[in-house]
Amino acid sequence: MELEKFSYDNEIVRKFGLATVVWGLVGMLVGIFIATQLFVPSLSFNLPFLTFGRIRPLHTNAVIFAFVGNAIFMGVYYSLPRLCKASMFSKALSNFHFWGWQLIIVAAAISLPMGFTTSKEYAELEWPIDIAIAVVWIAFGINMFGTIIKRREKHMYVAIWFYIATWVTVTVLHVVNSIELPVSFLKSYPVYAGVQDALVQWWYGHNAVAFFLTTPYLGLMYYFLPKAANRPIYSYRLSIIHFWALIFIYIWAGPHHLLYSALPYWAQSLGTVFSIMLIAPSWGGMINGLLTLRGAWDRVREDPILKFMVVAVTAYGMATFEGPMLSLKNVNAIAHFTDWIIAHVHIGALGWNGFLTFGILYWLIPRLWKTNLYSRKLANFHFWIGTLGIVFYASSMYWSGITQSLMWKQFTPQGLLQYPNFLETVLQIIPMYIIRMIGGSLYLTGVVVMVYNLFKTAKRGSFQKEEDAEAPPMELKREPFKKGSRHRWLEGKPLQFIVASLVVVLIGGIVEMVPTFLIKSNIPTIASVKPYTPLELQGRDIYIREACNSCHSQLIRPFRSETERYGEYSKAGEFVYDHPFLWGSKRTGPDLQREGGKYPNVWHYLHMENPQSMSPGSIMPRFPWLLTNDLDTSYTRKKISVMRTLGVPYPDGYENVANDDLTKQSENIALDLQKNGAPAEPNKEIIALIAYLQRLGTDIKGDSSSSVK
Repeated sequence: MELEKFSYDNEIVRKFGLATVVWGLVGMLVGIFIATQLFVPSLSFNLPFLTFGRIRPLHTNAVIFAFVGNAIFMGVYYSLPRLCKASMFSKALSNFHFWGWQLIIVAAAISLPMGFTTSKEYAELEWPIDIAIAVVWIAFGINMFGTIIKRREKHMYVAIWFYIATWVTVTVLHVVNSIELPVSFLKSYPVYAGVQDALVQWWYGHNAVAFFLTTPYLGLMYYFLPKAANRPIYSYRLSIIHFWALIFIYIWAGPHHLLYSALPYWAQSLGTVFSIMLIAPSWGGMINGLLTLRGAWDRVREDPILKFMVVAVTAYGMATFEGPMLSLKNVNAIAHFTDWIIAHVHIGALGWNGFLTFGILYWLIPRLWKTNLYSRKLANFHFWIGTLGIVFYASSMYWSGITQSLMWKQFTPQGLLQYPNFLETVLQIIPMYIIRMIGGSLYLTGVVVMVYNLFKTAKRGSFQKEEDAEAPPMELKREPFKKGSRHRWLEGKPLQFIVASLVVVLIGGIVEMVPTFLIKSNIPTIASVKPYTPLELQGRDIYIREACNSCHSQLIRPFRSETERYGEYSKAGEFVYDHPFLWGSKRTGPDLQREGGKYPNVWHYLHMENPQSMSPGSIMPRFPWLLTNDLDTSYTRKKISVMRTLGVPYPDGYENVANDDLTKQSENIALDLQKNGAPAEPNKEIIALIAYLQRLGTDIKGDSSSSVK
């Protein structure tokens, strides 16, 4: 049979590889900056765009979507054509994908520090950027599936299965979680509220980890690990079980992020059950990866590339065992809202994603530049200092998390809270934050060494933009469907494979969401809970802009330690008008769900001006601009109108007089502040924020005096 000639586009691989390295350095440097702010809060320099709350989502987005995202595309654009024995479908789409993705990252890097955020974990970007993400992602999908269709290899290798499942599922996750109504060019409200919003967000948040940080990396593992080891994958049959079980089970596990919350109990239990089941397919993948190295362990001791990959796969196994354990309610009761979770996610991020990326880069760059790695010694140094950095980082956060939980829950023999002041716990874990920063710095040092090593490698070699190849055309004769070879048949049918993957991942989401959205009794209402006043709504948006929910939760769990400290536990009906929900995922500061009336207005004013003046030792940054910025009321009318469209029962035409009510309430608060010695003006942002904070929890206490009539 005559061979067909074609070529592989190495230029697009080089572009994504360079972006991976650059954004990795940026994301990790920002991570160290915000880690340092937790014990040196003055590092914000009293600038709004440098506060922990605004910079933290910049760090997470830079690491997840810029560093890991570009690494995924680098690996896919290298491996997919070679597995399909075909050029990429379209060079134009490849370049559109690359530049579009980089522009999205730049847009995130600008908008997040400016305070344009939806407040949703891993989905903070506002609606125009969400649309851009969808367009670029679709372009990537067309390019990928076009390449698969014109392949010369009949059967799709296991790595391609994971690429397909990633694209299909991320598309569904992004669309469902990003449905929102715009208020302005960079402000929107999600269509979901309260408990429903929480369920959708953590269905997205958990599966963003599953299908952006895990499944594509498993595809990369199945391609690059056998290549680096020069051995076939251990078990084809195990890879089939691993793939289908993983994508089916993963999608159900999101509610384990909401244990002991106001989410219906049946949904919490469902998340726990499927999380425990996840251990089997996750460890199936780990075992398949590690056993591929049978008989090659002597090489592992010598080869830094295999060292990175072995530790990466091991970290994947550790993280996917710990995740299900954290979904057990007795473990979750200890770990949730603490630094334990920070340790858990960084075992995955630094170990699994980071180390596998480094191993791939060390394997790939010499091949693209047709040379040998500049220095194996430097690569080994990178491995060991990176490993040491992970140990410092994770161990300090585990210790910190356990300390937090024990102190929060400790009672005296007389039945009183041992540490009623939340700040007592914060002061105890400051040394752990310092160690965490040191661990991150060690890890970043290794990355800098890698950049130097790869630069010197490229400099000594010669890059080849187009790599010539040849292969026989794929036979078009119909393959009979034989009993016992169902999956082999499916591997030759891309369209059927896509549909099967879509059906498998949709089942869990549908089962969890339909009852929550359609059965009204699942979210009971509370008569005393009323919509926010216009001023309170404006204050809530400021709270979101400053990302206060990054450090403060608004969810009191039904534990004695929490009800003693904060007040009555949270009910589903309290959040029916919350677009978005603000339950939070970490308590760096105390819960605020019952904050209303706890302190006088002047306390909040002085606390935002200088937190240390009211809470000596506080690690909260200052927010002096809130005292001087004028409150923008030009969108009040549109906000009320959008909220009514979303089901919030504001009276017809209320938007026309909303600013009048806003002015009255702000003047009352400003007058109270002035009486207590604070030079407050009624048109400043601090007034709106105080109004919102003073509203929190008052409805459930029966005080609805501030609500709209």
